[in-house]
Amino acid sequence: MFLNLGPHFQRAIDLERELKNGVDLPFEEITWTNIGDSQAMGQPPITFARQVVSMCLMPELLSDPKLPEDAKARARLVLEGCKGGSLGSYSDSAGIEIIRRHVADYITKRDGGIPSSWENVVLCAGATEGIKSILQVMTNHTDGQRNGVMVPIPVYPVYSALLAEFDLEQINYYLDESANWALDVKELERALSEAKTRCTPRALVVINPGNPTGQVLSRDNIESIIKFAHKNHLFLLADEVYQCNVYAEGCAFHSFKKVMSELGPPYSEMELVSYMSISKGFMGECGLRGGCAELINLDPGVKAMFLKMISAKICPTTLGQAVMECVVNPPLPGEPSYESFEAEKAAVLSSLAERAKLVAETFNTVPGMTCNIVQGAMYAFPQLILPAKALEAAKAAGQAPDVYYAFQLLENTGICVVPGSSFGQRPGTHHFRTTILPQPDKLRVMLQKFRVFHEDFVKKYS
Repeated sequence: MFLNLGPHFQRAIDLERELKNGVDLPFEEITWTNIGDSQAMGQPPITFARQVVSMCLMPELLSDPKLPEDAKARARLVLEGCKGGSLGSYSDSAGIEIIRRHVADYITKRDGGIPSSWENVVLCAGATEGIKSILQVMTNHTDGQRNGVMVPIPVYPVYSALLAEFDLEQINYYLDESANWALDVKELERALSEAKTRCTPRALVVINPGNPTGQVLSRDNIESIIKFAHKNHLFLLADEVYQCNVYAEGCAFHSFKKVMSELGPPYSEMELVSYMSISKGFMGECGLRGGCAELINLDPGVKAMFLKMISAKICPTTLGQAVMECVVNPPLPGEPSYESFEAEKAAVLSSLAERAKLVAETFNTVPGMTCNIVQGAMYAFPQLILPAKALEAAKAAGQAPDVYYAFQLLENTGICVVPGSSFGQRPGTHHFRTTILPQPDKLRVMLQKFRVFHEDFVKKYS
């Protein structure tokens, strides 16, 4: 089940409709914590990005003296890269060239000077589209066997959905909950060994920072993953859309490309695709659909086929591309928007850090619930210790225990979380995923409702 599909999500929609129609329920609103949609949960858009996009859509605003000159300069750059000077025209299939060049410059700076070529950058309508396109390249069967892709469990469900769509074998490897969801190479080896009896393993997906688990991989952990992938001839897919969302003390984002490059040959020669998105980080522009992929060391024939394949989609949305320009080419010191941009960015990220800490600390004070530190991304993935009678009630209802819990939570509080079974989890464990995105006041109210509900639930079934 994907995050916004299925009976649990549909029930939340129905309850929201009932509230609008005046039906008396035990809550006044649905609290949507099921999906990482920042602006839907009250995060304000970044002013600079909206100014640039507005001028791209209405070029006559370029003469408005109230709009800052640095925003106008970015808008002009985007429009100069558009055919006919219009954002409404098709771009190249891989995206507007000047924006691709700026993405490459951004990556080069991020990685401490390790060069990125704009010709290896592909813009896409959100990271999901880029992930889908690269997985589609892997659909050819080998020696009569399906190709396999290793994914973390718990996993962002889009991977499960895409692997099923393309008839690729899903090879599950479990993250280590006892080590704050770290990735254990011994577990990778176990999963790979078992998978070879039913498929040809081709690729390894790593999500860092993690969704749904909120962990940030250490550099040592990344090095060991790279060496494992090299040893086993695996293509690396680095889902790095939350690279700006790192909160916990002592944690830092390390791109797979940078670590791979610094390890030197043969690791620096490995095939890798990494992703970034405007939906996450501090922008939160989910609906405008913008993302990018960097294709590193791809076989020339594979890269040519990939570029040919994405040409069938014509082009990614130019609105999303314009926002990506604002992410990778933000106001510089001395420009008129610099101080306000930096203040808005810092306010978003610092607030997310506070909420990440609050969520984990609160859940860890609730009896029968444990939660790892939310080191990054936008989610917590607590484990539930459910009474035996609750498990029996779930079985009688024909539901997995975490699904039953999520339904009861929704019906009693209006809080919509995602059951852990939607992401996969170790057999015998029960989890749920919640975002940390409700604004601070609403989040505190939500967490108090959560505590009361959980204590009542445990008491009822004890």
